[in-house]
Amino acid sequence: MQSREWRALARLPGIGSRRLGELVATRPDWPAGFLAALPREAATALRLWLDHPARSPLTAELDADEAWLAAGPARHLLHPGHPRWPKLLDQIADPPPMLWAMGDLAALTPPRLAMVGSRRSTREGVTNAGGFARELAGRGWCVVSGMALGIDAAAQQAALEAGGTSIAVLGCGVDVVYPPRHHRLHRRLQETGGLLLSEHPPGTQARAGFFPRRNRIVTGLSLGVLVVEAAEKSGSLVSARLALEQNREVFALPGSIHNPMARGCLQLIRDGAVLVRQVDDILAELSQWVMENAMESAAASAADPGAAPGPAEAREDSLLRWLSDTPTPVDALVSLTGRGVADCQRGLLALELEGAATQAAGGWVRLPTRSGA
Repeated sequence: MQSREWRALARLPGIGSRRLGELVATRPDWPAGFLAALPREAATALRLWLDHPARSPLTAELDADEAWLAAGPARHLLHPGHPRWPKLLDQIADPPPMLWAMGDLAALTPPRLAMVGSRRSTREGVTNAGGFARELAGRGWCVVSGMALGIDAAAQQAALEAGGTSIAVLGCGVDVVYPPRHHRLHRRLQETGGLLLSEHPPGTQARAGFFPRRNRIVTGLSLGVLVVEAAEKSGSLVSARLALEQNREVFALPGSIHNPMARGCLQLIRDGAVLVRQVDDILAELSQWVMENAMESAAASAADPGAAPGPAEAREDSLLRWLSDTPTPVDALVSLTGRGVADCQRGLLALELEGAATQAAGGWVRLPTRSGA
């Protein structure tokens, strides 16, 4: 199916993203399978558009969509089969049928970690969110969140300021700024390293019912979720539950038993979430996930000419991003980076001479002393 056909389905009367997602999951043929499975009103509207597009109200809406997409090079519509469609979403029970995107699609290339937390964050929480996001960005990770007040925004802003990547999944159209005070962050996410995603068409205003659904995409895009601060009853705990249902790893920062914003994290740790003290605690748990995701990303990049690797002077940094304090063998680095064995070995030698990496039993490890890391 082509982009226009996906958009036609999304615009049918009485068909929201949830119902369309359930229908798409049954893999009906186009168009007969959809016409047979759709409710009568939606099927009638689709039949009119297919047979008499000039008479269909859908045509004007689809033309408006195409005008929006054509208005700038950073506007996209992703759907299953698109070369930049995030494959991790195919693993969740109710993936979005499509995603409107605004910004840099290269943000979908690195391994991704969701960072969530309280909207009423403490100063310590904001500091922790920023510190973890900056280090994750320095290790080549993309921070995924919802651009909400508090922890979400602090993490995403820090990742971008560190020269990293960040994806915001919105409960409104990608061209709508919500909350309004985040207009600067919204604009920054449209630039290099940032990406805005939504399952709702441009112009859709934020609604309370959209945000719980939005959270499944935040966690579904990611290899795991780090809860920085959360009260005992909060949306962050809902995100953690969604992550568990999606077979994602859940991480939580511990805090004082006297801090109400730490009680949700302490509850998660008690229930089995990984207690996190530093970024390496996360990377040690996700090493296998990272390798599998990297191979998928490499395949997507090869299929999309717009996702070509960076300049040659960044090659050693692109190798360093896959190293942590857990030894990584050279053959794994070959798979992760797509570079040849000899090329990897030359790069590792250069990193060793810089004092950025060293060989250990079982592979290569990253050293913490490299300036700017």
